Amino acid sequence: MSRISILGAGAWGTALAISLARRGGHRLTLWAHSPALTEQLQDAGENLTYLPGYILPMDVVITSDLPAAIFEADILVCVVPSQHVREVFSHIAPLLTREQIILSASKGMEESSFLRMSQVIASVCDNPFAVLSGPSFAQEVAAGIPTAIVAAAPDLRLAQVIQREFSSASMRIYTNDDVTGVELGGALKNVIALAAGVVKGLNLGHNSAAALITRGIAEITRLAVACGGRRQTLSGLSGVGDLILTCTGELSRNRSVGIELGRGRPLEDILAGMGGKVAEGVRSTKAALGLAARYGVEMPITEQMDAILHKDKKAADAIRDLMARPGRNELQ
Repeated sequence: MSRISILGAGAWGTALAISLARRGGHRLTLWAHSPALTEQLQDAGENLTYLPGYILPMDVVITSDLPAAIFEADILVCVVPSQHVREVFSHIAPLLTREQIILSASKGMEESSFLRMSQVIASVCDNPFAVLSGPSFAQEVAAGIPTAIVAAAPDLRLAQVIQREFSSASMRIYTNDDVTGVELGGALKNVIALAAGVVKGLNLGHNSAAALITRGIAEITRLAVACGGRRQTLSGLSGVGDLILTCTGELSRNRSVGIELGRGRPLEDILAGMGGKVAEGVRSTKAALGLAARYGVEMPITEQMDAILHKDKKAADAIRDLMARPGRNELQ
């Protein structure tokens, strides 16, 4: 029986805890960042703040004591927002044993360094690691709706360990050794999802949405390949799969933020109304552009999204400028 600790009790962390408990065969701990959230989870038996309506099984241990959460765990699943990953793992690094596996399920990039989440963790912890990504709305995972995602690790045998421990009747796990491609696909799709929301908010129709998604995967792939990822990975679950879900699904936070931006609402007002929930694309946009500049990669959709988010550019002007770009070969 494996001991799995999930660090982060947002919607995705809670959904993973429910999915693993439904599968059975594990001792599970869910760490919440605050005693107040821990108490709410324990008293209500569900995550009323981030994932209401889905009951947490009684055998999931819920705590806000981080050292206690990681003690003797075989696998530590990181599901904290990207801006807190370095802080959390810097705090626990001295407490880890070399045998503990770290599984990063946070989809984002560090804004200041442009690092992927596994790179942030590796900079403070010398532990075996894998990443988990793919098309997976937390609500649907918690409900037991069939879902397919991908586990990636530099050593494919470690990805197979995650596959074995997390697979269930409702969760199908594929393996990959392209950590770079899997992580960048999961992080950068949030930026394109913001733009897809803008298209929806402007009522531009299906032609525009299809063009945006298609050219979005093109620029995600360009950057991922430049960073050492494989083109085939971006045609898979953590690339095209996650992009389609996040750009079209009604449950997508990033798409929802984009819709409101397209309608002209200020970003600050949109974020203030999210009740503490995170749209990772807002932070990942600047990091993506920083990484693209480092590798000399052109990312026009991301550039326009950054201008809308951080330079007060009107959404309609951003779309106009994208359409007015010089013609080019589709395969470049």
